[in-house]
Parts: sequence; C-alpha cells; structure tokens
Amino acid sequence: MRLAFAGGGTGGHIAPGKRVLEAVRDRDEHVDDLVWFTSGRAVEDLALHGVDELVGAGGWERVTGVMEPHGGGAPSVLRIASRLLPEIWTARRALRRHKSQVLLGLGGFSALAPLLAARSLGIPCAWLEVNTLSGRATRLLAPRCAKVFHAWESTSQGLAAHEVVGPPLETRLFEAATDEARRAIREKLGLDTDAPLLVVLGGSQGALGLNTFTAAHAQEWVGAGLNVLHQCGPGRLSEGAGSLAGYLAVEFIDDVPAVLASADLALARAGASTVAEIGAARLPAIFVPHPASPDRHQHKNAALLGAGARVVDQSELGSDFAAELLKLAGSGGTAERVRMSEALAGAVPSGGAGRVAAGLVELSQAVKS
Repeated sequence: MRLAFAGGGTGGHIAPGKRVLEAVRDRDEHVDDLVWFTSGRAVEDLALHGVDELVGAGGWERVTGVMEPHGGGAPSVLRIASRLLPEIWTARRALRRHKSQVLLGLGGFSALAPLLAARSLGIPCAWLEVNTLSGRATRLLAPRCAKVFHAWESTSQGLAAHEVVGPPLETRLFEAATDEARRAIREKLGLDTDAPLLVVLGGSQGALGLNTFTAAHAQEWVGAGLNVLHQCGPGRLSEGAGSLAGYLAVEFIDDVPAVLASADLALARAGASTVAEIGAARLPAIFVPHPASPDRHQHKNAALLGAGARVVDQSELGSDFAAELLKLAGSGGTAERVRMSEALAGAVPSGGAGRVAAGLVELSQAVKS
C-alpha cells in the first residue's frame, strides 16, 4: 500500500493516523510508502514520533503547509483563499512523487488542499471524523470522499459511504494493569510508587487554564500525598509548578496507555481523542471543556462517558474545586472512583483502527484492479 494522510495541528489529528498504521500492519498488510500532510505546528514533531517504525522500506515524508495558523484555531476565509492554490500544487507534486493509492483525511483544514489535490489526480479519498460533532472541515470535505469513517454515531449521516467504526485507539488502553505494573510505571516516572496519581492533560498543545490552576495548587496536592503528572504542552513547561517532590511536568506524554493505566484520576480538556482514551482505560475523570470550543463540542465529547466522568466549567477552577479534586483523588474518594470506573465499562467501543484499515485496504485494492 502507498498511503497519503492529511491532517495535523493537534495530537488529536495525528494519533488516530498512527493507530491506523498499526492496524494495517496487524493485518499483515504493508505500508510501503507514506506521505503525511500536516500544518507544521510544533506539537506535530512530538506526536509523529514512532511513525518510522510503522512504514516499510519506502519510508515516509512529511509535507507541511501553512493553512492552519501556528497559534491555533481554524484559518480565516482570507487565509484559505490566499494559500489554497499553492498548497494544492505542492500536494499534487508530493502525491505524484509517492504514487499514492489512497488518501485519508484526519481532520482540520490542513487536509483541504491535499484532499482536493488527490481528487484532481483521481486518487480515492477517505475521511475520519473522531469528534461527536462534525466541524467545518468535515462538513466541507467528507461529501467529497469515497468512504467516511465516524468514531461516534452522532456524526454519521446514515449514507452508504458512511460507516461508524469507533475511535481508533491503541489496544493497550482496554487492558487493565496489575498493581505491580502500575507501581513500575510510577517508578519509571520518578514518582512515589504507592501514592495516588493525578494526571493533568491539557490536550497535545497544552491549556493555559489548566496549567495555571495546576501550578497554583500542585504544592497543596503533593503535600497531601498525591503524585501529579502534568502535561503542559510543547514549549510551556514554564507554566508548570516548577520543581516539587511528587510533581512532574512534561511537554507531551508519548506513552498514553501506560500513564492512564497507572493513574487514579484525570483532570483534562475534552478533546475527542483524550475523552476516548480515558474512557477506554476506564479512568475516572474530571473534564474542563475549552470555553471557546465551537458549538460546545468538547462538552458533547465529555458527555459520551456518562457517569464515568464529571464536567466542570473553567470558571469554577478555584480553591474549592482544588480541595474537592484532592478528596476525589485520595483515599477518601476510592469508592466514588470505583463507581465511576465501573460506569465506563463498554462506554468506548474497541476495534476502530482495524475497521478504518480494512476500508483503506479495500480502496487500495480497487485502485490496483
């Protein structure tokens, strides 16, 4: 197979693509060549780690565009209009160079030019929607694809080309860790092997609101006996709490399944990939949706986990909530965490990556024939 992936800007657009590559490999298929079109944001450098191991001898190439602003958010209509034609020509050259058979759009406007370029070359396209509410890019591009894969029923339009597959996730997320394994993971992180672990996830790019809140209360939490693992985001370690025993700030968490398996509670933004990963791991969570998420889609993402998660508005992040969080994460919250974990059983379907991989194989075989 010679694949093209289009989508970036956040880890939530990169991680599903990596899971699909793993699923292709697990089917005893081979990705001989890959070109991945991204936006060029810094977080992609971290999120794309390990792709080399999933691609065959043909290797892979990353082609970065400027469709999505590096500061975050969707591009303006003016930005799209000014950059679209040059990016289409860049994408056409890359697709021809790699002799791509199929293109998979992973979300975001960095997929716009590559998808249009692929269609102009007669290359079949597929689209993956991982959110619970379709964004502008999906509404614009999905109708132009031969197959559309949905992580959740809420975005499926019930058309023949649309298939609800579940979120593409690592299979390890669905596997419960032993107490021994949990302690080993904490030891590797340099944390107390027996203390409860709170993991703070602001999304792949970090979140100022969660960073500020965590930095303000980390001393209180670790002083009360908690471990705190704080993902601050690329280039944002200065927003963390500094050097504290029992507290670890990192830019990016690469081995998400291991961290979630060792944690007792998560405090997180409610991006689609984060919600799906936490739900699959059956980890009790408190979600703080981005206050400016379009159409409140992060609130809808968090609602997927039902009683297994709580939702708190960012305006509520203060001393009272910090004390409540400490209670839930500690020994006094054990019974409530068990109840939340039990509520997460079956909340997230498995096998999504394999279903997407099967669809891409089908499209590539049609091209070969």
